Amino acid sequence: MSQPLVTTPSLEAVTESIIFPPGDIYSDEPPLESDLHREQIDLLIRLIKWWWRDRQDFYVTGNLTIYFSPNQKKSEEFRGPDFFVVLDTEKKDRKSWVVWQEDGKYPNVIIEMLSDSTASVDKGLKKQIYQNTFRTPDYFWFDPNNLELQGFHIVDGQYQELVPTESGWLWSQQLDLYLGVESGKLRFFTPDGQLLMLPEEEANQQLQQANQQLEQTNQELEQERQRAAILAERLRAAGIDPEQIF
Repeated sequence: MSQPLVTTPSLEAVTESIIFPPGDIYSDEPPLESDLHREQIDLLIRLIKWWWRDRQDFYVTGNLTIYFSPNQKKSEEFRGPDFFVVLDTEKKDRKSWVVWQEDGKYPNVIIEMLSDSTASVDKGLKKQIYQNTFRTPDYFWFDPNNLELQGFHIVDGQYQELVPTESGWLWSQQLDLYLGVESGKLRFFTPDGQLLMLPEEEANQQLQQANQQLEQTNQELEQERQRAAILAERLRAAGIDPEQIF
């Protein structure tokens, strides 16, 4: 007796059979490890938003869930990145990043903040997910406590460790910026080595420059006053009243 023919369902049929959860899902992230971690993440987000303030084609956030699997809400194995940037997308607020509602886009850049409780996952499971599933081109991790910084870029499907510059900076091809430690914080630097600053830092720098210029002007005026006083004294010594010259 012949056996019935067993057919394998097509990828399209399997995909159509999956019921994805709704796209409007709130983030489900645990509290951050410490104030130091929160402040570092906020700093990076603010820096990118200010640097790209005239652009409307990116999304930057931190400690936000990325939903990429219909079964993900039943799993505790994955938590969202501490900091990530998505390019070529709409700049708007979101409750979470839902891949199937974002044209299948995954982050272009991810930075994880290491801690005693997360370091093994960030360097292991998450690194594999970012490489094999997300295909995120640039992945970095940073420890706000001991300032450990390491970065990777995908080459032929595998993360290759980035070689730091003499200053210890790492290049992000996706951001077109360097990442490096400055005054105990992870910061961004332009290709020519300029520190990216927050608006208040820029304002403070401009104020300092204005004060320096004012101080220089006052010094020059004082020098002119002293020269005028010396000249007047010499004129008087020669029997000339300096007030009568003009």
